Amino acid sequence: MTTITTSQTTPHPLLDSLRKVASSYLLRRLGKALFTIWFVATITFFVIRAMPGNAIDILMQDLTAQGVSAEDARNQAAALMGIDLDQPLGSQYLDYLNNVIQGDFGHSYRSAGLSVTKMITTVLPWTLFSVGLSLIITFVLGIALGTIMAYKRDTWIDHLLSNLAATLDAVSPYLIGLLAILFFGIIWKLVPIMEMRGSMSSGMKPGFTLAFLADIFKHVRVLLLVYVLSSIGSWMLQMKSNTVATLGEDYVTVARARGLTDGRILTAYVGRNATLPLFTRLAISVGFIVGGSVLLETLFTYQGIGFLLARSISERDYPVMQGVFLVITVSVVFANLLADYVYGWLDPRIRLVGGDN
Repeated sequence: MTTITTSQTTPHPLLDSLRKVASSYLLRRLGKALFTIWFVATITFFVIRAMPGNAIDILMQDLTAQGVSAEDARNQAAALMGIDLDQPLGSQYLDYLNNVIQGDFGHSYRSAGLSVTKMITTVLPWTLFSVGLSLIITFVLGIALGTIMAYKRDTWIDHLLSNLAATLDAVSPYLIGLLAILFFGIIWKLVPIMEMRGSMSSGMKPGFTLAFLADIFKHVRVLLLVYVLSSIGSWMLQMKSNTVATLGEDYVTVARARGLTDGRILTAYVGRNATLPLFTRLAISVGFIVGGSVLLETLFTYQGIGFLLARSISERDYPVMQGVFLVITVSVVFANLLADYVYGWLDPRIRLVGGDN
C-alpha cells in the first residue's frame, strides 16, 4: 500500500507580515481615508474647471472696463498670472497632483506672488477661533438643555425648549445672521455695524494682549451668537432623545430600585451613555471647523477660510479654491477617523481590537 504524505508549507515571513499589515484595521482605514482625499481632490479639480468663465476671463473683464483692448487685456492677464489655461487638462491635472504630493498648493492667480499655503494659514486661525469657540459653547449648552428637557419631559419647560430647538434647527443660519444684523445693529443699535464687520479693528496689532483679545471678541460676538443659535437646536434635540432612551434602560431602573439619587444616576449611568453619540458627533464636527461658514463669514466680512473660499470662487482663483477644498477634505476625513477611535475609547463594548471590524 502506498502511503501519500502531504507537506504543509510554512508561509514566508515576509508574506505573513504583509498579510497582517493588509488585515490591520488602522491601515485599512488610513487607506480608505487617503483614497477619499484623492477622489475628492480629483473631482474638485475637474468641477472647478467646468465652471463658466475662468480666471483670465474675469481679470480681462476688469482690464477692459479700464479701457484696455481685449487682446491686450488677455495678454496682460496671462502674463500677470503666469498661467496657460490652454494647456491640456490632463497635463494640468498631473502637475496639480505632483505639486500637492510635494506639499505645494501653488500661487494665487489674483494675488501675484502670494502662495496659497500662506493665504490659508493667514485666515485659518480666525475660523478656528470663531467656529471652534461656538462649537464648544454649543456642545456644553446642548448637553445641559437637552438633559433638562429629558428630565422635565411633558412639562412646560420641555415644550418651550423643544419648540425653541426645533425652530432654531429649521431656520437658515444665513437668515439668523441677517436678523442679528437687523436687530442688534439697526433697530436696537446695541452693536455698531462696523464692529460686526471684519475680524479686528484697523490698526490693531495682533498679540497676546488684553486689548487685542477684547478687540477680536468685540468683532466676533454677533457672529459667535449666530453660530450658536443656528446649531444648538439639533444638539438639544439629540441629547434629549438620547437621555430619554437611556432613562428607559433596565440598569437605570435597577439603580433607582437601589435607592440611588437622581444626581448619582445622571452622572454615573445616564450622562455617560447619553452623551456617547454626541462625543462622536463633536469629533466629526471638528473637521467641519476648517470649512467654517462661507455664507456667514461673507455676510459679516469675517476674514476666515470661508470668506477666502467665497472670494476665490468669484474670481475663479483655481489654486486657492483647490487648496481650501483640499484642506477641508483632509480635516473632515481625519475627523471621522478620530470619531471612530474616540467612540471606541469611550465605550469599551465596541472597542476595536486587532483586525476585527
